[in-house]
Amino acid sequence: MTASRSRTALFNDKGILFPERFRPGLPGSGYLLRKYGKIMSKKTKTHKTNAVRIVEANKIEYEMLTYDASGGFVDGVTVAEETGIEPERCFKTLVLVGNSKEHFVCVIPVAEELDLKKAARHFGEKKIEMIHARDITKVTGYVKGGCSPVGMKKLFRTAIHRTAEDFEIIGVSGGKIGLQMMLPPKSLAEIVSADFADLTVERG
Repeated sequence: MTASRSRTALFNDKGILFPERFRPGLPGSGYLLRKYGKIMSKKTKTHKTNAVRIVEANKIEYEMLTYDASGGFVDGVTVAEETGIEPERCFKTLVLVGNSKEHFVCVIPVAEELDLKKAARHFGEKKIEMIHARDITKVTGYVKGGCSPVGMKKLFRTAIHRTAEDFEIIGVSGGKIGLQMMLPPKSLAEIVSADFADLTVERG
């Protein structure tokens, strides 16, 4: 049986994300329990990343999904597939540097491409580019593939792609490879002082 994807979703009492047509107890729910990954208990110390600590300190409701990261880095599209989150709802965190040497953060859907010109205009930079992968930990405190927009070493100016506002809940990295944090986009924007903007390359 194949589960169809839906923009309308809910969490059950175990924190598993279910598309509306697959409610717990209905046909297909067992499949989704396997497909959507395991929820980590909020009592489990292993997921207390900086991102989680800040979200909890701000009393924001969140859920944590896990996926297999035994092989190390996992790209965003694969994370969406492994957790069952729609790619449009699953966001990746990109760190950039401008001509001013200031760093910026853009949060966009995993299947989309960042438009550097749009990002530069948004942040008031003449030119902007992605930082090198080797500099991610030095700049953010996180590793490649586990970089959350929440809890970096510094609170960099941040922008979230405008489509996030179409959803009540979105997924971002939980601050560690293998963790995906689900939370309201407006709450995310509040705790990182972000605004919503058009950031991605237009598709043909």
